[in-house]
Amino acid sequence: MSLIERIREKARRNVRRIALPEGDEARTVAAAARVRAEGLAEPVLIGNPQAVFAAAREVGADVGGIEIVDPVSSPKAGEYAAALYELRKAKGVTEDEAARLVADPMYYGIMMVRQGDADGLVSGAAHTTGDMLRPALQIIRTKPGMKVVSSSFLMECPNRSLGEDGLLVYADCVVMPCPTAEELAHIAVAAADTARTLCGIGEPRVALLSFSTKGSAKHELVSKVQQATAIAHEMAPGLILDGELQLDAALVPEVGASKAKGSPVAGRANVLVFPDLQAGNIGYKITQRIGGAQCFAVLQGLAKPCNDLSRGCSVEDIVNTIAMTAVQAGESE
Repeated sequence: MSLIERIREKARRNVRRIALPEGDEARTVAAAARVRAEGLAEPVLIGNPQAVFAAAREVGADVGGIEIVDPVSSPKAGEYAAALYELRKAKGVTEDEAARLVADPMYYGIMMVRQGDADGLVSGAAHTTGDMLRPALQIIRTKPGMKVVSSSFLMECPNRSLGEDGLLVYADCVVMPCPTAEELAHIAVAAADTARTLCGIGEPRVALLSFSTKGSAKHELVSKVQQATAIAHEMAPGLILDGELQLDAALVPEVGASKAKGSPVAGRANVLVFPDLQAGNIGYKITQRIGGAQCFAVLQGLAKPCNDLSRGCSVEDIVNTIAMTAVQAGESE
């Protein structure tokens, strides 16, 4: 069974309500119909009902039985506006502005999650990452003890000798362009949690990557990874984590034994933490395009799960992301 099949099975065992603020977007409507039909989640389409039904007709999707919420006329709008005002009044948000924001499907969906009326949210087919992440950070905020939101890519590689029977988690490949040492440590700890939750990896082994292994090179960039490793050890003393390691030292047993003798991670890492966004983004695309890996992206670090899509996503991509969000929501209870 593939990774995504296992994730879908896990989602079916603990069905969650997932808010979809792009409720009038055709691919999203088609995905919602599939998700409900397959029992992966209870999708909630947010938007003008007439526009939602028009999108359903466009793609031939059956939205019967799917909850459709119009944020403009919703009976919850007043409650959400009051809650948003209390949450953001210190930042200058007025009652009128809170009411106006809640009429926006994105803000309404995020308030649904905040207020416990949905377990998670998925968007991005028609919005940028920032369109979702800004209100999510303002309203849902980060998990206790977690200072940053970042991303992980779940990589399912044809070479089963890599990682955990071919499974690797890469972080961060989407969000943080140039993390500090402290931010890098938070990314590492969050990626280990993602490995447990979504990949079913019982023993994450985290490698913080660099162009140096154990002091083989001297540079401020190397020092940052060394500092991040020390901070991550303090944050999660029970986590199997090591750095700084070159990629081959992290993944290849013979190289790891030669370059980092005695390391609990070298040669057997299943979570790879890249030193910056350039390295992470390039790394996952090389693994996908040249290595033939399947990859699935999620955000991590928020108090409740919200996930982003590429605007070029397929219906299948949306279905998979909803399933992953549902699993994250079930694990965060």
